[in-house]
Amino acid sequence: MAYAVMRCFCDPGAHNPAIRSPARAAGDGAGAPTQGTRLMDGFLTAEMGRRRTLKAPIGCLGVGLHSGRRAALTLRPAEAGRGIVFRRTDLDAEIPARFDRVVDTRLCTAIGEGEARIATIEHVMAALAGSGVDDAIVEVDGPEVPIMDGSAAPFLFLIDCAGIAATAAPRAAIEVLRPVRAEETNGAFAELLPARESAFDIELEIDFPNTAIGRQALTMRLSPHAFRDGVADARTFTLAEDVARLRASGLAQGGSLANAVVVDGPMILNPGGLRRPDEFVRHKILDVVGDLALAGAPLRARFRGSRSGHALNNRLLRALFADSSAWRFAGLPVMAEGMSLSPARAAAAPPIA
Repeated sequence: MAYAVMRCFCDPGAHNPAIRSPARAAGDGAGAPTQGTRLMDGFLTAEMGRRRTLKAPIGCLGVGLHSGRRAALTLRPAEAGRGIVFRRTDLDAEIPARFDRVVDTRLCTAIGEGEARIATIEHVMAALAGSGVDDAIVEVDGPEVPIMDGSAAPFLFLIDCAGIAATAAPRAAIEVLRPVRAEETNGAFAELLPARESAFDIELEIDFPNTAIGRQALTMRLSPHAFRDGVADARTFTLAEDVARLRASGLAQGGSLANAVVVDGPMILNPGGLRRPDEFVRHKILDVVGDLALAGAPLRARFRGSRSGHALNNRLLRALFADSSAWRFAGLPVMAEGMSLSPARAAAAPPIA
């Protein structure tokens, strides 16, 4: 079966790491995940300080989770105010990492511009956001970001290798002023609420009855430390019963036990088991961080969700920016002009099917 390969390209030499979870599995997942919500402390003063970018370019090789094709990725520094921009090197096309560029949310988040499209961007977006990187170019040589080990840890490793540099440009955040909600008829929902403090808090629950996943819930305050130690290494997952259907529909062509947790009823099929008992809800929080990073700036808000996924996360951002009374820039006003984000376009942007 296909498996992810990591090869880093950075000066002064190539790294060949055995990618391991940044957090210690032992002792971090104490307590059954079904016993209610756990709290992880941290603090991210999103609007303070200066915008940050990478110190140097760095790249890796892997395979696309859904396409099954070899995929190369390079992270490059960008000028202050550029935001995160994806570049298809095979098409010489650029796509801003913005909520109104999302064109597909089936099992991943995909963005597009004209004929160009890049899928499975959420894990690298989460790593950039969790590291506090505001401006960067993400180059890929095809239609999908490499899946690596199914988590954000390999991308976090790349960022660590490249280093982070502060620029002279001030940083701002997007402050949520009143509740905004997106929901499904089955009761699944995602909402943004005004923050009680200058921070981004996340509260999420998932429920997969009659499986090893069960019900899991987690509350955390996003910070670089909390992301690195509690979220980054959580892997994507799927149910064994869905694998054949996904492959028949052209998806999960590159999926394997090396880049996804596979659950078969009460069993975990991966020989090494889980990295921690509540790895599933932690990965869903990783997806929330990556999807909401498409706001274009750090959020000062509280996120609450139940069984939310890529589609609900994107609908939530569209609902937020469609209502100018629901948000404002917090921090220095100059950032409102320099941001790559254009919230005013949200109302005109077509919804995701």
